[in-house]
Amino acid sequence: MSSRFADDLRLAHVLADAVDQLTMSRFKAQDLEISTKPDLTEVTDADRAAEQLVRSQLSRSRSRDQVIGEEFGSTGASPRQWVIDPIDGTSNFVRGVPVWGTLIGLIEDGRPVVGLVSAPSLGRRWWGGEGVGAWTGSRINSASRLQVSTVDAVEEASLSYSSLHGWADRDRLPQMLNLMQRFWRTRAYGDFWSYMLVAEGAVDAACEPELALHDMVALVPIVTEAGGRFTSLEGEDGPFGGSAVATNGLLHEEILGALAPREA
Repeated sequence: MSSRFADDLRLAHVLADAVDQLTMSRFKAQDLEISTKPDLTEVTDADRAAEQLVRSQLSRSRSRDQVIGEEFGSTGASPRQWVIDPIDGTSNFVRGVPVWGTLIGLIEDGRPVVGLVSAPSLGRRWWGGEGVGAWTGSRINSASRLQVSTVDAVEEASLSYSSLHGWADRDRLPQMLNLMQRFWRTRAYGDFWSYMLVAEGAVDAACEPELALHDMVALVPIVTEAGGRFTSLEGEDGPFGGSAVATNGLLHEEILGALAPREA
């Protein structure tokens, strides 16, 4: 692996290995502790322990870097920022649905340069980095390269999404419903998995109207290094716009146009 981010990507794998052991030990545990955060989303003892584990290891191996996590906020100040979502899909985790994962991303000078998604209950892992490409497999030495699809017509494409509630909150539900009806196929795979399927070429587009930074940073290098495009609903490249549209690139502008706010 020849890239100046190769060591960071190896570290992300080491972090994910440790977190996978922890989260799998708590998945479906009878004594799982569940509480509700001020934003009414669920959090478990596994979320908190997983993030603390990552922070502890980063404090030793990347002590100068900033860490931004879903559960414990931001610590440090640096142009290099590790962004952690300890369990993306906590509601699935709580209910025993196996679609959940740990997201580990690295921003350098405002660019997402490394991303790793580990879904141990699915037995899957995806990763990508600037100059490294995008890959999937069980480990770094047994991987296959990711490539987005070449579908160039919405009517022949597959769309993945999470839910419809947020689209109504953003006053874009009619646009989303109209767009969905144009696609050949729509499925709510949800959360990180939608975007990994885009990177794999299994689906052609994924979008969500409301996402936080920790939901997206790890996804961006994987999608873009696989040849796709990742923007906000307003077309801003990267994970900084509070929403996400990820495609194979060929469908991107058409989807952004279809989801644009209606003129008054």
